[in-house]
Amino acid sequence: MDSDLQQALLSPPVLALLGLCIGSFLNVVIHRLPVMLERSWKLDSAEMLGLSGSNVVEVPEKISLAKPPSRCPSCGHAIAWHENIPVLSYLRLKGRCSACDARISPRYPLVEIVTGILFAAVGWRFGPQPAVLLWCGLMAVLVVLAGIDWDTTLLPDSLTLPLLWAGLIASALGWTAPLSLSQALWGAVVGYLSLWSVYWMFKLATGKEGMGHGDFKLLAAIGAWLGWQMILPVVLGASVLGAVVGIAMKYGKTLREGRYVPFGPFLAGSAVVILLAGSTRVLDWLGWA
Repeated sequence: MDSDLQQALLSPPVLALLGLCIGSFLNVVIHRLPVMLERSWKLDSAEMLGLSGSNVVEVPEKISLAKPPSRCPSCGHAIAWHENIPVLSYLRLKGRCSACDARISPRYPLVEIVTGILFAAVGWRFGPQPAVLLWCGLMAVLVVLAGIDWDTTLLPDSLTLPLLWAGLIASALGWTAPLSLSQALWGAVVGYLSLWSVYWMFKLATGKEGMGHGDFKLLAAIGAWLGWQMILPVVLGASVLGAVVGIAMKYGKTLREGRYVPFGPFLAGSAVVILLAGSTRVLDWLGWA
């Protein structure tokens, strides 16, 4: 590709537009993937219990990420293409369904805007090189994982495990240089074992589970992309973010039943901050350089 063309196509403004469009699809993934997983789990459970073909087990509607087309959850109105333009359609419709006037959650444009900003930030951080698309992919998956975990406290293996392998393969091919394969591999190992150890120490001390196994896998995936040196900064950053949000939700009386806050969104947010800041700068902030 011509260098001038590459510089133009991978510039922060173009990546921001790409992020807005991809953010629209991420909304679909955040909403539909947990429903798809629930359906699969219930069908598998029914089959193992010998309940297949009966009406004993109620399963969600069969959907995929592509079908059926997007529609209003209140009235079933099919969303036309001109009603699905990132951010602009939400503003034009004033946050309401064009058919039934039901309120559209502001989270839809928020996810689009956040994804656009993250793509632009990655473009600014790494410059107009093909590898920037890899980091945009990482950002997109972290947005989806954060959204799903916040809604359902699930971190699907279908996202965390491919993300982990993608980080290891990218480092082996030299696409995430200067991160070496050894650093990425140990990042995955340290990431998983660190939270696994905390989980078991907490469980042995209290008899309760303090976090889900998906958090181990997410931190392992983050370690595969950022290296083992960044595991402790990621966990520290996530803990601070989680504490601040948790306290704010407690005093705002918005904590959900069980008085818990999922940890995955804060791991993802901390990883984003550290990625954009750069490992050298982060270690310098902590006095570990």
